[in-house]
Amino acid sequence: MALEKQQSANLSTGRAAGKTRYRVCSVQDVPEGGRLIVTVKNMELGIFHTGGQWYAWRNICPHAAAPVCEGVVCGTRLPSMVYEYEYGRDREVLRCPWHGWEFDLLTGKHLADESGMKLRGFEVEIDGGEVYVLT
Repeated sequence: MALEKQQSANLSTGRAAGKTRYRVCSVQDVPEGGRLIVTVKNMELGIFHTGGQWYAWRNICPHAAAPVCEGVVCGTRLPSMVYEYEYGRDREVLRCPWHGWEFDLLTGKHLADESGMKLRGFEVEIDGGEVYVLT
């Protein structure tokens, strides 16, 4: 799927648990396996729809400030025996376009556990066919 960008989603539509809720798109704007880059409060966010779930990540890689949400969504090589290459976690890995760092699309954690790096995430709500991000 081609990467799509939406100019701005800065219209506040209410508060939930002390956070401000912003409408970023309609459910039909991001099909299963898709993504949309939006702007909320002058921050670019990647809205991802995968495995029936919705995720919002800040579009900044913690390694070198690259636009990480514009990277490839893919799988990765799993731990395996010597000379064996097992591919897995299809559509669950976000690979940074600048240096290839891989992040778990579901948790935001860098796949190299010891690095401690993580994407900054935001809560997503679906209400009446609309997608909201809480900040």
